[in-house]
Amino acid sequence: MRPYLFTVGLLMCSNVFMTFAWYAHLKNLGHRPWVVAALASWGIALFEYLLQVPANRIGYEVMSVGQLKILQEVVTLTVFVPFALLYMKERLTLDYLWAGLCLLGAVFFLFRAKLAAP
Repeated sequence: MRPYLFTVGLLMCSNVFMTFAWYAHLKNLGHRPWVVAALASWGIALFEYLLQVPANRIGYEVMSVGQLKILQEVVTLTVFVPFALLYMKERLTLDYLWAGLCLLGAVFFLFRAKLAAP
């Protein structure tokens, strides 16, 4: 169970950096040239990779690459929704719920063999 928890924890932290690298410049640097935003995003993304690479290496010891990818998507949505609502001031719509349900279905199908194993 420890590799799963460690992987999820590192991916959560990694995704916070990734989400800010990808989207915060839209709010904070919209008045600056795009190259400034790109360089700032690259600087933030370095910290994302310093967490994401070990997370995937640890996770790959107990999960397939497909399972890691779906886990990453679930983590991304889990981090992105609060970011979009609280930081970017986006409106909450049912589309977030539907997207989450689709991802839960993907998790079920990729992890169902492990869920059924005793």
